[in-house]
Amino acid sequence: MQSQQRPAGPGMPTGGGRPGGPPMMGRGRPMHPTTPGRIEPAVPPPTTEAGRRQVGNRAREKREIEPQEGLLKTRYSRKSETPLPAINKDITISEGLTVKELADKLGIKTNLVIKKLVEKKIFATINQTLDLKLAETVAREFGASTSHVSYEEEKSFEVELAENPADLITRAPVVTIMGHVDHGKTSLLDAIRSARVADREAGGITQHIGAYQVEIHGKKIVFIDTPGHEAFTRMRSRGAKVTDVVILVVAADDGVMPQTIEAIDHAKAAGVPIIVAMNKIDKPDANPETIKRQLMEHGLQAEDWGGDTIVVPVSAKQKTNLDLLLENVLLVAEIKNLKANLTRPAVGNVLEAKLDRGRGPVATVLVQNGVLKVGDFFLCGAVFGKVRAMFDDQGAPIREAQPSTPVEVIGLDSLPEVGDAFQVVTDTAKAKQIVVYREAKARDAAMAKAKQRISLEALNMQMQSGSDAKDLNIIIKTDVGGTAEVLAETLQKLSTDKVRVRILRQGVGAISEADVLLASASNAIIIGFNVKPDRTAASVAERERIDVRSHSIIYEVTDEIKKAMLGLLAPVYKEIYKGKAEVREIFRITKVGNVAGCYVTDGTITRNSEARVVRGGETVHTGKISQLKRFKDDAKEVSNGYECGISISGTNDIKVGDVIEAFLMERVIQDSLT
Repeated sequence: MQSQQRPAGPGMPTGGGRPGGPPMMGRGRPMHPTTPGRIEPAVPPPTTEAGRRQVGNRAREKREIEPQEGLLKTRYSRKSETPLPAINKDITISEGLTVKELADKLGIKTNLVIKKLVEKKIFATINQTLDLKLAETVAREFGASTSHVSYEEEKSFEVELAENPADLITRAPVVTIMGHVDHGKTSLLDAIRSARVADREAGGITQHIGAYQVEIHGKKIVFIDTPGHEAFTRMRSRGAKVTDVVILVVAADDGVMPQTIEAIDHAKAAGVPIIVAMNKIDKPDANPETIKRQLMEHGLQAEDWGGDTIVVPVSAKQKTNLDLLLENVLLVAEIKNLKANLTRPAVGNVLEAKLDRGRGPVATVLVQNGVLKVGDFFLCGAVFGKVRAMFDDQGAPIREAQPSTPVEVIGLDSLPEVGDAFQVVTDTAKAKQIVVYREAKARDAAMAKAKQRISLEALNMQMQSGSDAKDLNIIIKTDVGGTAEVLAETLQKLSTDKVRVRILRQGVGAISEADVLLASASNAIIIGFNVKPDRTAASVAERERIDVRSHSIIYEVTDEIKKAMLGLLAPVYKEIYKGKAEVREIFRITKVGNVAGCYVTDGTITRNSEARVVRGGETVHTGKISQLKRFKDDAKEVSNGYECGISISGTNDIKVGDVIEAFLMERVIQDSLT
């Protein structure tokens, strides 16, 4: 009789050793332990306490180990799954790069870049602006290396690639006049352009960059007059960067000075040819040969000494050899073959920026290439604007400015930084995007700087060094942007280990109520350079007793700040010896204490002077003389050879044989910050 098939119970396989196999017979062979689908036999729960504890420990270990093994497996598997591809291309990226622009540069579809950003938990659209570091990372994961350029450099490069050589014309040379203070730079330019610039300068010193255009033999030359004071090193540096030729003014009666050497270094670093104008040759103590020898020591060998440096003896006062100097400038410019394109968008540099009460932000721009026209949209650092009006160096309105032309531009949204690139843009939407990006970066940098706090490590180092430096808070307002920048840098260089100069704010325009309130909250002083406080600010400053100082010459500012810093230093006292008395008797007086009967052996003992009690060569007490008597009468002073009674505050420990030395502490006026 056939055996009955056992029905499959719950949890039992319907087949034998394999899925779909013959059913297991009641007395069939059991499945192999490694057979798939094998059901582990039920393990009866432990009955003893030790067994239950052992099972619990195994389960806990399993719960702790399994997640860690999975995490390690995932971590190493991810690392092995996404190796960086080999670099097969090089792209150039600029600030304000969008996702679509990055995809176009990489030559891939935009959705691939978006997918890569999503993997990094960054959800971006095709018009999303990417940070340069993030764009560099994404590009590397697609096998591309990156190089960074500014937006202006990228656009200029694209224009130059499409430029037609037939459109190039000869442009006027841009000449920078450099040299030491009071060597006659502005007077030389004044003589060239027949203007009285030096007479209008405070103290005869040029306070900011001026640009002027002159014409000789039908050809134009643009002059940039840079200040000669040592504080304007950075402004001289900017002048060298935008110039084609440098005229180095050296006084024939003074020689090569520190600012002269700095000017030589700036010109050499910029790779600009130098023409030496040896000024003041009309003076009786002029020595041209000595000047040439000093110039040769700094790498400028005159042509008549076998070198290649043009040296022209001139006199700005007598207007001697000025035509010869200008002809040499045109000769050097002809050798350099200066070219410009009138068909391209204008580019240039900001020489100066100021805030005019009636016209708003005004920038002095030197157009270096292209033609700048009224109505052009432009990008200038983090400032976007439209040219609403232009004025030449004589103040006359003009409609367009050709290459090598200095102009004042009106139409900026805010003040640009001195030295920023100025570029006309056709894609206004992209330019505004760049401005927003730069403003955000500048705002983030300012917030990060404001949030900086001293760390415990820095505080520990400061405490260990025993630093107790004091802060001198300053707010600077000037008439032009370049002066504010240079003045802030100059004052910060005055900081020492004892007194730190902190510039809380620097800006352009009149001193406002906000500046006064900031000064009141931070205990600062306000420096106004060629600007005054408005009516509201003046009344608030008077009410809050804020120190507002107005100046027009920079070295007066530095001298005043040095004096303020000396006032912040801890007072220094010097001991002034007055006299000496020997204790010969001790008198004990009720309600007074011990009074020393003394004999003055040297100098004079004065009442209310300091005194020290010396016993056996050691000082046992120092205090003030509270009482000084001659017999029973009070005395102001007792001279050498007289007897007196002395009582010293703070002690009764005076013995016969002690010596009382009287002295005064006099405050010393410091003349050095070190």
